[in-house]
Amino acid sequence: MAPSLIQAALALVSGSLVGFSLGLVGGGGSILAVPLLVYVVGMPNPHVAIGTSAIAVAANAAANLLNHHRVGNVIWRCAAVFAAAGVAGAFLGSTLGKMVDGEKLLAAFAVLMMVVSIVMLRRRSAGGTAIVHLDRKMTLQLIIIGLATGALSGFFGIGGGFLIVPGLMLATGMPILNAVGSSLVGVTAFGATTAANYAVSGAVDWAIAGLFLCGGVFGGFAGTRAAHALASRRGYLNTAFAVLVFTVGLYVLMRSLSQIGW
Repeated sequence: MAPSLIQAALALVSGSLVGFSLGLVGGGGSILAVPLLVYVVGMPNPHVAIGTSAIAVAANAAANLLNHHRVGNVIWRCAAVFAAAGVAGAFLGSTLGKMVDGEKLLAAFAVLMMVVSIVMLRRRSAGGTAIVHLDRKMTLQLIIIGLATGALSGFFGIGGGFLIVPGLMLATGMPILNAVGSSLVGVTAFGATTAANYAVSGAVDWAIAGLFLCGGVFGGFAGTRAAHALASRRGYLNTAFAVLVFTVGLYVLMRSLSQIGW
């Protein structure tokens, strides 16, 4: 069913807000997609919102992956092992997510948002080495962490970069810049797997997804330009965004719990 004119406009605006946040502060921006689709665009079914947002997650990650690849930030062998394991996890997680009551899923998603906001406030070390020798032990660590983060990503329909980046650093010892670039392989793969799993069940609104992505392109361009202009205030921007994510998460939790009857 085609969206109304108002709903289409709200999808464009919401997509631009997600794109702007991604361009401005980087990782974590996509976690706003589901609340925006549910409470602003007006999607009544949280499962459809998650399936639709997964498409935006995958597309945004793929676009950013190309940029990181061009400047040599992606360590492909590690990223490929991590993503391959994570795809299996994303399939299992998204399958389980479809089985959970929508409002309960939103409540759990809200808690995750608040956890993400706290993680975003932590400083991450830039140390490590980009010369990674993939041995048996490292491969096993990548598979285990990839499977776990993929499952979480699929269950909630998120990119999961806030977990993938430290996971890659822990398993391989690579610097954060390479971890950020390499993580986008996983984010793209996990988002595509989740979107495909939901699409098979008819839980994707393709018209809204297209509008959301179009808005995201323009928002991302504006956010990137703003990030360069406000580079000296990066720390303040990250803090402000983390507070926003926490506040939205709290709002979603209260709304979901009231719907459940708690």
